Amino acid sequence: MSRADVVLSMQVGDLKSRYEALILGDTSGSASWLENQLRQADSVENELPCNPDTLADWTAQRAATIARQYASYLEKRRQGAPRQYFSNRAHALYFLQQVAPTKAVDGAWLFGALRHWDDPRYHNLIRIYLEELGDGDPACNHVLIYQRLLANLGCHESIPLADERYLQGSLQLALGFNLDAFLPEVIGYNLGYEQLPLHLLVTAYELDELDIDPQYFRLHVTIDNASTGHACKAVQALQQLWPPKNPGDFYRRVARGYRLNDLGMGAADIAASFDLEAQLLDAFERKRSFGSRMHSDYCRLEGRTVNQWLAEPGSIEAFFAALQRKGWIKRNQDPVNSRFWQLVEGPTAIMFGVFSPYEKQLLHDWIAGDWQAPRLSRKAVQAIVSDPLGKDPEQGMPLDQVIARMAGARHALPDGLLATRCYRRMTGLNGGHS
Repeated sequence: MSRADVVLSMQVGDLKSRYEALILGDTSGSASWLENQLRQADSVENELPCNPDTLADWTAQRAATIARQYASYLEKRRQGAPRQYFSNRAHALYFLQQVAPTKAVDGAWLFGALRHWDDPRYHNLIRIYLEELGDGDPACNHVLIYQRLLANLGCHESIPLADERYLQGSLQLALGFNLDAFLPEVIGYNLGYEQLPLHLLVTAYELDELDIDPQYFRLHVTIDNASTGHACKAVQALQQLWPPKNPGDFYRRVARGYRLNDLGMGAADIAASFDLEAQLLDAFERKRSFGSRMHSDYCRLEGRTVNQWLAEPGSIEAFFAALQRKGWIKRNQDPVNSRFWQLVEGPTAIMFGVFSPYEKQLLHDWIAGDWQAPRLSRKAVQAIVSDPLGKDPEQGMPLDQVIARMAGARHALPDGLLATRCYRRMTGLNGGHS
């Protein structure tokens, strides 16, 4: 059965509630739920070799295959092929938010191994988990790296997600809390999750093209390598925990855990599910109720006030059509040519701060359509954003002194503005209003 067939057949239930409960440490019913998910995974084709002694070679061969596929992808791109995953920046932001529930619990499936610190057989699993946590360094903690990425992009506020987006995160949390009862399954899941997938390489490449920091994804490209990285440690962990009795049953359970990785939509499918106009309409529909009584009656579109347009649920599509007919939105052009965009973007815009960076990106890319903006490198963009006045922060200034200059009575002074830019650069928190 294909992954898509499994997705359609799953009885996911209220996954978000389960995910949130597990986040809080409520493990009630998690073991029986895991058993049900494993039965679902039994329908997925088993990729593991029949002979576990060949796993190291299988991992190396798989990595080599991925490398060849990525080389083919790069050659197609050099020959002018379009991006495979992300049609525009809004598309990439959509993807990053859709996979956020899984990234927020990175490594969680190995949590239970920490209790076995005095057993050398568990040390590879523990080592992998500690590296996911950055060994306590906030600059290296995988979850914090992803959270900083979202914050830097202005996507730290949650958006409504399909319940199924919480499946893999729930699986990882449940496995971590039930490791002792599901040790072979955890080993198998870890073996599958730590293999380098093609989508990771493509995602990192295309995010960089869109001036989005790919650090999180590049980190996993390097740390999961089959030579000395997590993919190698995953095989070693299986070998170290191989039981002296009933090895056949153990390996069968390992294979079941491995197949848990295939439940739910994969990265490529999530990226392919993006519909720019649908996402735009959904975002503005969520805003509609907040703005339906906030506009004056001065401006009218086709005889109706803005408040009247926004008063009716499901009216956003017709509202945007009216804006286009009036010439306030000019599709397939630089958005700065559209009066409606001028009302939304910029510190002096009438609707400054009304829309999140993601919502503005949806609107921008929908208006732009086929129009392509001149491309600046991410380094150039960061230089402009972090120091727009062309001044440098004082070299070596401690962060606490920078913060002191951002106090309520000082932050609007030239010294405070410089400190604010310095703070953003030092902390990496460059998101927010443009």
